[in-house]
Amino acid sequence: FKMCPGRVLCKLPCSGEKEVDLAVQSAKAAFKIWSQMSGMERCRVMLEAARIIREQREEIATMETINNGKSIFEARVDIDISWQCLEYYAGLAGSLAGEHIQLPGGSFGYTRREPLGVCVGIGAWNYPFQIACWKSGPALACGNAMVFKPSPFTPISVVRLAEIFTEAGVPKGLFNVVQGGAATGQFLCQHPDVAKISFTGSVPTGMKIMEMAAKGIKPVTLELGGKSPLIIFSDSDLDNAVKGALMANFLTQGEVCCNGTRVFVERKILDTFTKEVVKCTQKIKIGDPLLEDTRMGALINRPHLNRVQGFIKQAKEQGAEVLCGGDLYVPDDPKLKNGYYMRPCVLGNCKDDMTCVKEEIFGPVMAILPFDTEEEVVERANATKFGLAGGVFTRDIQKAHRVVAALKAGMCFINNYNVSPVELPFGGYKSSGFGRENGRAAIEYYSQLKTVCVEMGDVDSVF
Repeated sequence: FKMCPGRVLCKLPCSGEKEVDLAVQSAKAAFKIWSQMSGMERCRVMLEAARIIREQREEIATMETINNGKSIFEARVDIDISWQCLEYYAGLAGSLAGEHIQLPGGSFGYTRREPLGVCVGIGAWNYPFQIACWKSGPALACGNAMVFKPSPFTPISVVRLAEIFTEAGVPKGLFNVVQGGAATGQFLCQHPDVAKISFTGSVPTGMKIMEMAAKGIKPVTLELGGKSPLIIFSDSDLDNAVKGALMANFLTQGEVCCNGTRVFVERKILDTFTKEVVKCTQKIKIGDPLLEDTRMGALINRPHLNRVQGFIKQAKEQGAEVLCGGDLYVPDDPKLKNGYYMRPCVLGNCKDDMTCVKEEIFGPVMAILPFDTEEEVVERANATKFGLAGGVFTRDIQKAHRVVAALKAGMCFINNYNVSPVELPFGGYKSSGFGRENGRAAIEYYSQLKTVCVEMGDVDSVF
């Protein structure tokens, strides 16, 4: 692989109905073997996969950087989170259990936690390898098989994950990869042998997937978009709050669903905070994502770059002020001249009813909005159809807990942002989706309970 901005990296054939059926049938056959293995047996295989990923961290991170455009610095973090995810669920695999319930007269009941079958994972292009691990980790730990479709914009690194699972010793076909766009996804969602669908992506696509799944009564996990609030109180540590705002807006070129792009700043520190954020934003090193000191790489493709630029243009037309960035960036290196780069943007003079404040931009664009009271900012923070995340910066820990309790969001941060430990559940409220990834909570979405009632005496018949 070489970094070739603006040029075709590779070509892959889209999987049609026939290929999707082959992948599902292959996974179905592997499921019969995998689901009969003990949790400890599955644990050992998953630990081996995690070991291979950890051992090949640099190679996979480089592949991911070329696949997606994010900095190698960030890609390494993604790969670390990926192997940690597999280790975490490997540890849970041997502990999955039901419960025994004593009933009158020596009778009893018990529950069994059983796998669902062939699960479908549909990933996004911002965290290709990591999302595949987030979905396959709990799925495989519970005894399921998975057919995974990556985004057609980032098809490469998930294939490497499939190879790693095979090397680690999963039954052939247990983790299958199909390539393609909406049509391939539709074939997966409508396949009669698919038991569950987990999707990460946009709200409109999530609605379509939910509709298709409903026809087959298939459970779904939807991890969708966001327009999350980040609330900066005047009593916060200013330097820390500025760092938090940068983390909440500019990771992966701003292409992160849970980003805190509505930055509410208490009015008494508005000018000081804004000045510092602009200064730090202007220092972000943009360029070749494979260089160690690069902190912002290229956006995913030309149409998306144009879309982000369109939001900034519209923001200016609606009265917002571009305090820094927002323009295209052309690196000095001639081999990068066709890359999809832009300078990270900070918008001031924003109002709640502006398009740039209401709609998900999914690019490096921060909107700053002043507020005066806690009650006011909570109401404004919740005035959105989204509910994926939210953040609060304050030294007053009681206020911090009070505010996050009032936020209608599934993932909240206090004095940090965009921290995603595998041990903690991740998912949204409202239009940001439902179901959870990571943590013990994910086990609930990749398994089903069977209840068994055992009578130790004669049947107590009413007939």
